Amino acid sequence: MRRYLFPLILGVVGCAILIGLGIWQLQRMGWKEGMLAEIQAQIDAPAVPLPAQVDPSMKYLPVTVSGTTTGDELDLLSHTKEQGGGYQIVSGFITDDGRKIMVDRGFVPQEARHVERGPVRLTIRGNLHWPNEKSGSTPAPNLDENIWFARDVPAMADALETQPVLVVASFVEGDAQGVEPIPVAIEGIPNNHLSYAVQWFMIAAVWAGMTAALIWRIRQRRY
Repeated sequence: MRRYLFPLILGVVGCAILIGLGIWQLQRMGWKEGMLAEIQAQIDAPAVPLPAQVDPSMKYLPVTVSGTTTGDELDLLSHTKEQGGGYQIVSGFITDDGRKIMVDRGFVPQEARHVERGPVRLTIRGNLHWPNEKSGSTPAPNLDENIWFARDVPAMADALETQPVLVVASFVEGDAQGVEPIPVAIEGIPNNHLSYAVQWFMIAAVWAGMTAALIWRIRQRRY
């Protein structure tokens, strides 16, 4: 019996740890789902006028702004499932009370990138946003071609000479100039905890199988 004791303890402890990690990932999944539901509720809340003071703690706040685009824009490399590759148009925008901010007006296909989009009066309903899209592997913007690879609010504000305030449009009243809004959505926020949990449970099953095989081999050596 002593010959089985150590591999049995090792197998039980290992399985317990691995199953515990799987359960922890399921708990994390529940937490993430609750967080996503909270974010969705923030996105869907009634829109308010743009606050006088804006900061990143107001991320996802629904707002309505009226004013005129400046005619200056940044082209963000993007794509949609329906239209394939293209660009998101981030424009300078002067509100009716004189504030100069940015609006992510939405998507245009590649062939429409160089279409003239001069100043136009718009009323935009959307959400304040500070996207976390830039990483160490994200290329720097190609300023000569005016192509950006991630929404970086401070850097874009410097380029457009605006306040570091970005409104992502969900609805546009006025001449959208062929730009299709891409509203803020939770679909881009990863929630992979279920797959992580399954992986831990599968490793626990393998560990249990290896423990059983080891005990069987020890038993065979007795004969």
